[in-house]
Amino acid sequence: MTSVQGTPVDIATADGVADAYLARPDDGLPHPGVLLYQDAFGLRPHLRSMADRLAGEGYTVLVPNVFYRHGRSPVFDLPEFIDTDARPDLWSAIGPVMQSLTPELAMRDAGAYLAFLAESPYVTEGPVALTGYCMGARLAVLTAGTYPDRVAAAAGFHGGRLATDAPDSPHRVAAHITAELYFGHADEDPSMPPEQIRLLADTLTEAGVRHHGEVYPGAHHGYTQADTAAYHHEATERHWAALLDLLKRTF
Repeated sequence: MTSVQGTPVDIATADGVADAYLARPDDGLPHPGVLLYQDAFGLRPHLRSMADRLAGEGYTVLVPNVFYRHGRSPVFDLPEFIDTDARPDLWSAIGPVMQSLTPELAMRDAGAYLAFLAESPYVTEGPVALTGYCMGARLAVLTAGTYPDRVAAAAGFHGGRLATDAPDSPHRVAAHITAELYFGHADEDPSMPPEQIRLLADTLTEAGVRHHGEVYPGAHHGYTQADTAAYHHEATERHWAALLDLLKRTF
C-alpha cells in the first residue's frame, strides 16, 4: 500500500468555511478524487483513518465537516468509543444539527467540495467518486443527482431513509443520475427496511441508472464505524472490497 499524507484543509462555501481532511498518496502526483461523506458523528479520527486507507489505494480523498455551520470539528463531545445505548444524550445534541442540514444547504456545500477537488493539483481531471456512510449515503445519492457531470460513481453504506414518501427523499433524483451506484445495506437497519430497498432499486432501474445493492447479513446501521458499538468486521471488509471494486471500474 502506498504511503499517505493527510492534511487539514479549509474549503470556502457560500455560507462560510468548511474544515475538512485531505488524504492522498505521498508522491506529489494527481490521483482520482473521492469525496467521503461522514456519518452523523462527524469528522473524527476514525473517518480520517478510513480516508487514509482509501488514499493508500491510490486516491485523493476529501472528508468535509458537513456540520461546519455549527463549528469546526469535532462538533460534538464524543467518547472514544461511541455507544448510543449507553449515551442516549448524544442524540439530543446531534439530532437538531442533522435536521438543520437541509438538502438545499447540503447540495450548495457539495458544489464547493467538488470545486475544491476539481481545482486541487492532487486530483486528476474529470469526474470524481463519492462514498457515504449513514447520513452520508443520502448525501452521496443527492450529490450524484445534483451534479451528474461531476460524479462518475457513488457508493452508500448503511444509509437510512433513501427511498421514502418524503418530497426530498434521495431516490427522487434518480432521473438525473449518470453515475454508477452501489449500496451496501445493513440487514439489521430499521431506517432502511426491505420495502425501501425495493423502491430504491426499482426507481433506479426505471431511470436507467447502473446500480447494484446488497444486504449484508447480521450488520447493523453504522457497521463500518469501528469506534462505535455498531461495528461489524466482516461487513466492513466486504464494504471495502465492494468500494474498491467500484473505484477500479470507474477510474
